[in-house]
Amino acid sequence: MDFGRVVTAMVTPFDDNLQIDWNKIEELIEYLIVEQQSDSLVITGTTGEASTLIDDEKIKLYKTVVKLAKGRCKIIAGSASNDTSHSIHLTKAAEKAGVDGILLVAPYYNRPSQEGLYLHFKAIADCTSLPIMLYNVPKRTGVTISAETTIRLSQLTNIVATKEASGDLELITNILRGVPDGFRVYSGDDELTLPILSIGGYGVVSVISHVVGKQLHKMINAFFEGRVQEAALHHQQLLPITKGLFVCSNPVPVKYALQLHGIDVGSVRLPLAAITEEEKNLVSSLFKG
Repeated sequence: MDFGRVVTAMVTPFDDNLQIDWNKIEELIEYLIVEQQSDSLVITGTTGEASTLIDDEKIKLYKTVVKLAKGRCKIIAGSASNDTSHSIHLTKAAEKAGVDGILLVAPYYNRPSQEGLYLHFKAIADCTSLPIMLYNVPKRTGVTISAETTIRLSQLTNIVATKEASGDLELITNILRGVPDGFRVYSGDDELTLPILSIGGYGVVSVISHVVGKQLHKMINAFFEGRVQEAALHHQQLLPITKGLFVCSNPVPVKYALQLHGIDVGSVRLPLAAITEEEKNLVSSLFKG
């Protein structure tokens, strides 16, 4: 399964009552596929505010996005939590809904051992035939998937990739040294996409691709075609946008950036707070001129 180079971690549109805006989802998907050239979409991930979505909402999102994408890009469902049995339930529901792959974040709050992490991911992998991308994001989960555990998991047939948001290039290098050919490492930090490509990474699971997806593709294509200085220039140009779209908790800024680009996806659910005027001014300044 090839998820492509640019995977967009899609926001979940909300209406004025902070209920999922089902009518807005089609417009958003068309924009991300056609205008921003997303190769795959992750739904019900961190950027999709998965922690505030109930199961019924998640399962309806799986079905709705698969239907609307019409096979034009791959759909990856974030189906993991800090409860293995619940993760298995959602993973089975996602497979039944027709998604193309699964994103499994490390269990948060419980702080399992490396053996616990391995057994958690293995139990979920055993319940599905879908290809799986692991998701290592210690700053949100309180636990790091070690390079050794990722390498061990990469031996399982349907664990085919990892999204690395550890910011640890040594850990990522060690993963790349130990995984089998064909196992793909994606940057989970937009600002580290080019550095991770330079040590053997494959692509990015991105937030900023909501609004600069085409430029991300240009950077990645330039790198793989040997135009390294051109890729570096794109990286330098994208860095202020990356920093600005993380001025406060994701996805607060990127939802406002989408509004500036004509796609009003609403605000965020508590405990996230709505964007402030100061934050609006900063995000607006990124797209002037």
